[in-house]
Amino acid sequence: MELKELLERFNRGDTIGEDAEVLLAMREQIISNRRYLFELNNQWHEPDEITELFALITGKEPGEGFRINPPFFTDFGKNITIGKNVFINAGCKFQDQGGITIGDRTFIGHNVVLATLDHDLDPDKRLLMHPAPITIGENVWIGSSVTVTRGVTIGDNSVIAAGAVVTRDIPANVVAGGVPARVIKHLNEK
Repeated sequence: MELKELLERFNRGDTIGEDAEVLLAMREQIISNRRYLFELNNQWHEPDEITELFALITGKEPGEGFRINPPFFTDFGKNITIGKNVFINAGCKFQDQGGITIGDRTFIGHNVVLATLDHDLDPDKRLLMHPAPITIGENVWIGSSVTVTRGVTIGDNSVIAAGAVVTRDIPANVVAGGVPARVIKHLNEK
């Protein structure tokens, strides 16, 4: 199966695990990405070399002004889109089969997890996985050790407090925190 078809299936939200061909194609992509991840995370690189390796991992150029501090981890890699002047700090883990989009001028703190897959709740179908995208707006700041789950959108200019678990959409222009994350204040409040 070609990468384009695999991405189309993921982006439609097709269940993963029912079709052996999809599983095989996904596993092949994961294995091919390990080489780039190992090089990124285990050797010294100048900033431009880091950006080049990230582009190989994702299959596309990140936006102008992109910066990342390794180590960085992703299993699939090819369903990540990065805007301009995005900064990703060390230790982040992106499970991107469902799609991850990060808007311009967004900061991602240490050890953030973006997880676009959930396993089925039915114990007899637990091997099945359900993808859904994570969309992070522009000028967002996600604090250290935040987890964002599948299907979540975070609105422009919002701040997610360190350690939060984001399971629902967060509107624009707010500070959100907690487990599960909830709006703590609006940014236009004094």
